[in-house]
Amino acid sequence: MWLLDKFLTKAIRDGRLVVTDHDGKVYEYGPGGGEEIRIRLTHRKAANHIARYPQVGAGEAFMWGWLVVEPPHDVRDMILFVTANTKRHGDSAIQPQGALKKLAQKLAAKADGINLKGKARKNAEHTYNLTRRLYELFLDEDRQYTMGYYRDTSNSLEKAQLDKKAHMAAKMNIKPGMKVLDIGCGWGGFALYLHKHYGCEVLGVALAQDQIAFCKERAKAEGVADKVRFALMDYRDVAGEFDRISSVGLLEHVGTAHYPQFFSHTAKLLKPDGVMFSHCCGRAGPPGFTDGWTRKYIFPGGYIPALSELVTQSEQYGWQVMDVEAMRFHYSYTLEEWYNRTVMHRDEIVGLYDEEFYRMWLFYLAGAEQSFRNGNMVNWQIVYVKNREAIPMTREFMHEESERLRESEEPPVWHLDPGLREAAE
Repeated sequence: MWLLDKFLTKAIRDGRLVVTDHDGKVYEYGPGGGEEIRIRLTHRKAANHIARYPQVGAGEAFMWGWLVVEPPHDVRDMILFVTANTKRHGDSAIQPQGALKKLAQKLAAKADGINLKGKARKNAEHTYNLTRRLYELFLDEDRQYTMGYYRDTSNSLEKAQLDKKAHMAAKMNIKPGMKVLDIGCGWGGFALYLHKHYGCEVLGVALAQDQIAFCKERAKAEGVADKVRFALMDYRDVAGEFDRISSVGLLEHVGTAHYPQFFSHTAKLLKPDGVMFSHCCGRAGPPGFTDGWTRKYIFPGGYIPALSELVTQSEQYGWQVMDVEAMRFHYSYTLEEWYNRTVMHRDEIVGLYDEEFYRMWLFYLAGAEQSFRNGNMVNWQIVYVKNREAIPMTREFMHEESERLRESEEPPVWHLDPGLREAAE
């Protein structure tokens, strides 16, 4: 316990954290006077596992039931409490790991980010081929598995996701009848949205088999399968020419070693007067590396890039960056809602998987939320062109088109089970 005790003594400067070890001994941290979080360590190895393997240990301890957060709080409260403390007081002096250990973690993350085609498909399947029902339980009605755009933080998740699609489409300056390539198309929502509003022909590609099967079902059900096509395909195998290219939540899975492939191949696919739009999670500071727990359990091979990495790589392949927007806190509100919807459906998720999976999912969502709320994570939205005449001179066209799209339709209502809705209220 001494190593974890040393870390928490330095980390908790506001509020109170009370830790009861497996032997019943109680440790208190912080001056009190504010929020008080109580946790129990139920296994004799828990404290050592958390302190010695800080990137993986806390998540695993919670998953395995070695770490229990006492009511009325939960793991999200604990994570936000601890990270808010480290944010306010600086975490450079309280990391319970040495420089060599940090270097080893960075090198391991770099190696994990080498995503050759076979590995890329395997990683995508690990992340996105989970039970369809799981995603229905916590995502919005359109299954948007990326940041919602909260023009008002009181908006519903469905409204935020619809506004996100309008915001992205407006930046692409699409004209009716254009050909669009949607790389990493998810469950098809954005591709179908673009066809609905512009009548464009869209090809969506992704590597998760069930995602593509679901996309095809949606296109067929909407009677647009001849105009909105989906293929189980690596973007590196796509051929042809396109007026517009979109990638939403895709670059996090590419890996820095493959940025040259991404920017060179997309440059070949885009027409000379075309526009490429990218939306991805990003770092507000310099390059870093993905933590071990996320790589192991959630996004193997994943890496969240710094803006400097995207710009320096893209400009080597003829791209010109015409617009950049840093979306700061939108994802934290999105993840908070995903977390709440997951909690609402605890019994069904445990039935689909087990208690350990459910706790893993909670830790993932809460940990991701804190990185956008208390950490340095943002979302980058970048517009790339090969010819500067591809878009209008000023940004007014984005705002005008986004407003037009927002006014054109109302968001759907989330189909929450009536019993769960009553309990939530």
